[in-house]
Amino acid sequence: MRTVILRGLFLVGLMWVASVPSLFAQDEPPLPPGLAEEKEKAQDEPDLPVGLLDEEAETEEEEPALPLGLFDEDEDIEEPEETTESFYKQLPFDLSGFLDARAGCRLWNDPYEKDMSMGEGRLQLDIDKQWTGIIFNLTADFLYDHVTDHHDVRMEKGEGWVDLREACFSFTPVDFMDMKAGRQTLTWGTGDLLFINDLFPKDWNSFFIGRDEEYLKAPSDAVKGSFFSDWVNLDIVYIPRFDPDRYIDGRRISFWNSSLGRRSGRGLPVRADVPNDWLEEDEIALRLYRNMGGYEIALYGYHGLWKSPAGQDAGTGLAVFPELSVLGASARGNVAKGIGSLEAGYYCSEDDSGGRDPLIRNSELRLLLGYEQEAWTDFTAGVQYYLERMMDYGEYKRNLPAAMEGEDADENRHVLTLRLTQLLMNQNLSLSVYTYYSPSDADLLTRPNVHYKVDDNLSLEAGANLWAGRDNHTFFGQFERNINVYAGLRYSF
Repeated sequence: MRTVILRGLFLVGLMWVASVPSLFAQDEPPLPPGLAEEKEKAQDEPDLPVGLLDEEAETEEEEPALPLGLFDEDEDIEEPEETTESFYKQLPFDLSGFLDARAGCRLWNDPYEKDMSMGEGRLQLDIDKQWTGIIFNLTADFLYDHVTDHHDVRMEKGEGWVDLREACFSFTPVDFMDMKAGRQTLTWGTGDLLFINDLFPKDWNSFFIGRDEEYLKAPSDAVKGSFFSDWVNLDIVYIPRFDPDRYIDGRRISFWNSSLGRRSGRGLPVRADVPNDWLEEDEIALRLYRNMGGYEIALYGYHGLWKSPAGQDAGTGLAVFPELSVLGASARGNVAKGIGSLEAGYYCSEDDSGGRDPLIRNSELRLLLGYEQEAWTDFTAGVQYYLERMMDYGEYKRNLPAAMEGEDADENRHVLTLRLTQLLMNQNLSLSVYTYYSPSDADLLTRPNVHYKVDDNLSLEAGANLWAGRDNHTFFGQFERNINVYAGLRYSF
């Protein structure tokens, strides 16, 4: 009631203020001589000689037109209207995308793979359409791949002549909540090409053959809700059907096959039992985060399945995806002259929490420390330390099959990364190198890359994936025969 009364008083006061000028205007006395308006004064004055007229009173008819090219620079010149609009502006939606051509080859002979690691042409079309309160995004890649033997569409594996990257609706039902539903690419966490609490699917085949780095992230079919408040923010992601990684299965990259005791590739790819039931093999992930003193602090939770095969069915011999739950936390913010980060996560392997089943991956504790700084103008360096500590290591050793002796994992796996980036030629030329090195496994992967932006539309790129390792069965060492170089050209529109 008090609010209504105050609003009424405000409106009455506003009407009173608006009426004041008209009240005074009724009794306004005439101005003294000499202060009358110019119109009245002009009636008693003689006309000015020609040439001394006020410029505003001169008409275009009294002046000859200036020759073409002598117009006053400050004068607005009417330009002819465009008779046609560009193709894009005629569309009922926003359209963008690119054409991308890439080729790559192996530097070493690999008896299990083709010599050509990549040979593809790609057209990406990105469509955005906005209605009142709703945004629709559709991104699809149309692909010809010379290396693959078939072009049947397999959306979950990213195979075939079309790869649907995004098809989703975004909307804001209330002020404190955003929703996004459909096929989308999801990410969170603090790592640079290392992931702990980011348990959304990755495409390791694309990453290892030299596609653009954006293709490391594979899409998910999910519903995401984001809730905002002054105290804390919450993201919840529900994936009704399990979305696995596009993992290394031998079709593009050869790998170490423990069952055979050697490498294998496209002739004998991984056979996996991938869960495919809606609402049964589902996933849920959440992130609770806020800024505190210039640092972003976050807590994470996940329940679902290992994203890549992490076990084997003793009866069928198929690779399986055991149940997994993860709890984690991270912090990121300014440290000295750069940006520091800390992230940790506990991986509970639900199907073998005690570590006694040698066919199921053990639970793990993971830790990541990172720091990045611009060392000098346009030169940036970033380093990371990553740790995987196997839980119940004693049980793992006691139950390890005799056939796998010599291939047993260490209790602690350490990985160091280094990223160096130099920008040149007004930042149009980028020279970078990213290196993984594991002192515990004695193996590494180095990824040099050169990217040149010719203009706003055209860019060129070249790079390599260089593996080395002491043993054939370690994570990076197993890919040593896949060393490759690649080059690409992209036209964006």
